[in-house]
Amino acid sequence: MDMAQAEQIFIEEAQDLLQVMETCLLDIESGDATPADHIAAIFRAAHTIKGSAGLFGFNTVVGFTHSVESVLDKVRDNKLQMDAALVSLLLDCQQHMAQMIAALSDPGQVVNAAQGTALLEQLGVYLQPATAVAAIAATAAQPAAADAWRIDVAYGVDVFRDGMDPVSQLSYLSTLGTLEEVALQHHFPADFDPESCYLQLQLLLKTDASKQKIEDVFEFIQESSQVQIKPPLTVVEQLAHTPLQPEKLGQLLVDAGAVTPRELEQVLELQKQQTHSSVGELLVQQGAVAPAVVEAAVNRQAHQEHKRASDFQVLKVEARKLDHLIKLIGEMVTAGTANEVLISQTNNEQLQEAFSSITHLIEQIRDGALSLRMVQIGESFSRLKRIVRDVSRELGKDVELDVVGAETELDKSMVEKLSDPLMHIVRNALDHGIEPVDIRTYRGKPAQGRLKLAAYHEAGAVVIEIQDDGAGLDAGRIRAKAEEKGLISSDQSLSQEDIYRLIFEPGFSTAAQVTNLSGRGVGMDVVKRNIEELRGQILIDSELGKGTRFRIRLPLTLAIIDGFEVTVGDTHLVLPVNMIQECLEFEQAELVSDRNYLNLRGDVLPFVRLRQLFQLSEPASSRENIVVVQYGRSRAGLVVDTLNGELQAVIKPLAPIFRSTHGISGSTILGSGDVGFILDIPQLIEYACSAETEHVSGVPVQGDNR
Repeated sequence: MDMAQAEQIFIEEAQDLLQVMETCLLDIESGDATPADHIAAIFRAAHTIKGSAGLFGFNTVVGFTHSVESVLDKVRDNKLQMDAALVSLLLDCQQHMAQMIAALSDPGQVVNAAQGTALLEQLGVYLQPATAVAAIAATAAQPAAADAWRIDVAYGVDVFRDGMDPVSQLSYLSTLGTLEEVALQHHFPADFDPESCYLQLQLLLKTDASKQKIEDVFEFIQESSQVQIKPPLTVVEQLAHTPLQPEKLGQLLVDAGAVTPRELEQVLELQKQQTHSSVGELLVQQGAVAPAVVEAAVNRQAHQEHKRASDFQVLKVEARKLDHLIKLIGEMVTAGTANEVLISQTNNEQLQEAFSSITHLIEQIRDGALSLRMVQIGESFSRLKRIVRDVSRELGKDVELDVVGAETELDKSMVEKLSDPLMHIVRNALDHGIEPVDIRTYRGKPAQGRLKLAAYHEAGAVVIEIQDDGAGLDAGRIRAKAEEKGLISSDQSLSQEDIYRLIFEPGFSTAAQVTNLSGRGVGMDVVKRNIEELRGQILIDSELGKGTRFRIRLPLTLAIIDGFEVTVGDTHLVLPVNMIQECLEFEQAELVSDRNYLNLRGDVLPFVRLRQLFQLSEPASSRENIVVVQYGRSRAGLVVDTLNGELQAVIKPLAPIFRSTHGISGSTILGSGDVGFILDIPQLIEYACSAETEHVSGVPVQGDNR
């Protein structure tokens, strides 16, 4: 691995850690988290970023992050209170750190140096020494040794010969903190040698440094001398804030700073010989830690509710490699389908049964590979928390964010492409939807606005809802604006849902004034286009004065689907199985006059003749079938010739020249080698429902480009 790759890995990891910092800080600010655990996570993130940045010589990042870490360290030691002002400052620092990290990979990224200087000055206020009164109070609260490290050093006789100087070690220790007590002992033998060392030291060191840093002072005399470093009793308090991740006692003590990795390794080696002794007992016997600290660690371990599996590991894989794997599995699915067709023609039951086992394994491999790309949508929701916080403060509005279903999983590529559409909708909800406090109070609403983000699975799809309790959409105002822009005619008949859909037209806006957030008519058309590129659909439900809800429906994945093959003439078409309700013979359906809808057990069902829609020249079949499909709350029927059954379809995107074609979302290679077109069910249902409006009013269906 070259340096450039290593730096890129650091940047990616730093961005992940910064996201952890932001999420934890927002949770603390909203009161949704236990501060102790979150503060520890924030400190670890800052500490890791600082250390890794130092390896690459990113001194600007190191210097700024060091100040942040120092403040967090004082919070962790209960010397500072994590109040609202400090949380806000740390959020600003996190944002500045994100700018610095982004600038490492993107030279065009501008880092506000003046802002960084101002933040360092604010951090410096928290890092100023405590007042004399506070120091006296702290001293009176506990004995001198309670917050000091006890260090016992028995120097080996060859220390002087090895060039080691105990005085230099004492001098270095004084730079780490304050030597509260220094006791010197010696034992001169009868055959005294002036070149040998006979010193023993007993020290009390008051410091914020870790045990590892103290042990490093005596690194070069570890083999020839005996060094015991006992942590202060305040380590017991630190154990209470140690995250509940490690299962083993020794690792818990290492994470708390009570034991160094070297001490733990030595005790583990000793335990192999003394199998009857526990790690805690051996650590006490070796003088590495006090019994009270081990007891606190055992109690902490006993209260661990959710233990992490010992073999749980996370392995980062390049997205390129994963995409290549899924592509190969797609080809394997296609080849398997072709072989299944050939084997079915042999009438060999044993061969068919053997291949069915292979088909089942292929399905499991397919599902397993696709699950590797699935991530929780909470990743996108957590980014929106920061946007809601900052934008609501900028607008002077009090907005409560409610997140439901953040654990819902979706294909990672889709989550990434959803970030911008969700951000646009949330910004519009905050700017135009939720009213200012005085207007809400006048209208009898709670002063605090409410914005809800929800995600859940429904009928093989993922539904994302963004709902606010604001002013709602004014259908009359939207229609008037559309007529003014020439998007519709004054006598055109539109349903309320069709009127709401006009806000997705390019350049459409009803904002009374332009702000730096919205009002220029840019964004909502991009939202719709991005969602449709994901084979999704966006619906609007609004009530004037009560609020607005956007519902985004998306497929679970963009790679492989379970499909149902039908044919119209010689054309092969594939429908997603999860959108099919039933199939029935078209001749037996109860048609209503010559209109394109039928009576389905008392319900009116519009239908589309795919032969006419796609202008296929083959003559109609003597026997036709109708496939009833549903997407969301809408249903329609698709008239086809034959029903061929289920298959696994590997989705191939359409060429750019065909991207604007409605009703078709992609293609696939069938087992016979023929090309099958994957139908866009939401668009077909929308067309079937709108076609009746065209028939009645004589006005062409909006967006129809057959």
